[in-house]
Amino acid sequence: MGNHDYAVVTGDTEGFSFHAAEAIEWTRKKIDQQYLEYFTTLRSSASLEKGGKLLGLFHGSPSNPLTEYVLPSLSDSAARKLIAQSGAEVVLLGHTHVPMAYSLGENMIGNPGSVGQPRDGDPRASFAILTISEGQLSFDIIRVEYDVDSVADKIVRTGLPRFLAERLYKGM
Repeated sequence: MGNHDYAVVTGDTEGFSFHAAEAIEWTRKKIDQQYLEYFTTLRSSASLEKGGKLLGLFHGSPSNPLTEYVLPSLSDSAARKLIAQSGAEVVLLGHTHVPMAYSLGENMIGNPGSVGQPRDGDPRASFAILTISEGQLSFDIIRVEYDVDSVADKIVRTGLPRFLAERLYKGM
């Protein structure tokens, strides 16, 4: 569960920008009850073992799984702290939408970015492929073109703020 998912479930938009709060309210009005119920089952963190490595999955961070921002500019000491807090060897994050692959010895912190709002100034969709082979890690961030015009048009046609459509062209 991400912070926007949580806001859709609870209606709590405190701390959100005006445009984000408006999109959350729109979603709350439009979402089918079955999907809203599904959102309530989501967790903001999880762990799993793959290929002999323990993975920690967090929307935000190990210390604040819902809303903490972890950016690619983090220091080695901050990275070590996040890895220690997670109890995992591989820490995968999302909240910032900013793609990143940060290696620290046998450990790694990664964020695949976002298909619609990678927020790094590159409007292409961003995702990642995590490969664990014979104890070795790779986290490859992939960028692909997508039909931004179609998505932006749909946002505008729903009556959501035009800003939410325009930001897609800027990768923000």
